[in-house]
Amino acid sequence: MNEIETVKRILENSRVIALVGASPKPERASYRVMAFLLRQGYRVIPVNPLKTGVEIQGQKVVASLSDIDEPLDLVDIFRNSDAAGGVVDEAIAVGARAVWMQLGVIDHAAAERATAAGLDVIMDRCPAIDIPRLGIAAITS
Repeated sequence: MNEIETVKRILENSRVIALVGASPKPERASYRVMAFLLRQGYRVIPVNPLKTGVEIQGQKVVASLSDIDEPLDLVDIFRNSDAAGGVVDEAIAVGARAVWMQLGVIDHAAAERATAAGLDVIMDRCPAIDIPRLGIAAITS
């Protein structure tokens, strides 16, 4: 399966997304992507230890992936490449189905660990770009 097919499968089969590095600042990419994903019908759980308990776009922020008490289809990582590996390891530990490293976020060693653990991995892409580009319909259920 090529990367585009994997991207499409992940986006079409995910419902619950943890967005790590969520920001309450509208000028930040994580804020805009979160808004887009919510509009598409995904359940988005913002993760940011510095904003725990506050709400971003009506969603309560949690400190870490381990604070989420439901299965995660996708962990969307808005952290720099140096921090991505730790998030990937958390995603593996909580049993997430896939990890997605945003534009400019690349960690090949972390990607290999995730793949070895059975997770799908996407690096250096953005779902807010790929969803319209691939014609993926909004979630209605």
